Amino acid sequence: MAIKSDRWIREQATKNQMIHPFSEKQVKEGVISYGLSSYGYDLRVSDEFKIFTNVNSAIIDPKNFDERSFVTVQAESVIVPPNSFALARSVEYFKIPRDVLTICVGKSTYARCGIIVNVTPFEPEWEGYVTLEISNTTPLPARVYANEGLCQILFFQSDEVCEISYADRRGKYQKQQGIVLPKL
Repeated sequence: MAIKSDRWIREQATKNQMIHPFSEKQVKEGVISYGLSSYGYDLRVSDEFKIFTNVNSAIIDPKNFDERSFVTVQAESVIVPPNSFALARSVEYFKIPRDVLTICVGKSTYARCGIIVNVTPFEPEWEGYVTLEISNTTPLPARVYANEGLCQILFFQSDEVCEISYADRRGKYQKQQGIVLPKL
């Protein structure tokens, strides 16, 4: 398995629409950078957020998710409360090739502010907008900016094609369109 370079990512994004919309270069003037980098792609967070709150005394239960546990916000930036959590979605839509797996890592600009981004791997033949998990690990409120870079996606291509892909399994998060909550 090998990590893929900017040349391979550009080719897949333009030829196979692996990333749409695709920014062919790193955009960084006046924003937290996004777009193509040497060995990855910095995706942008959209202006849709679900910010967790304890106002309704809801319990987070992945088998019985209570939508009263968050407030939905659409804005150019949001404040994630101290020691709290938000969900968001990517601006970009991804279509992962059958022989590729991705890993997501946070951007250092946010990490240095105590913002941790967690995204599970994009499995072979998964497609959709990415649901992003954003944690504020600090005791202070933290701002996250919409339509700017949030995390970097690294692409790993296998030496062989997988036997059963995410699409073959009819994965429950296939072709997700918005911020998708936990499903059983």
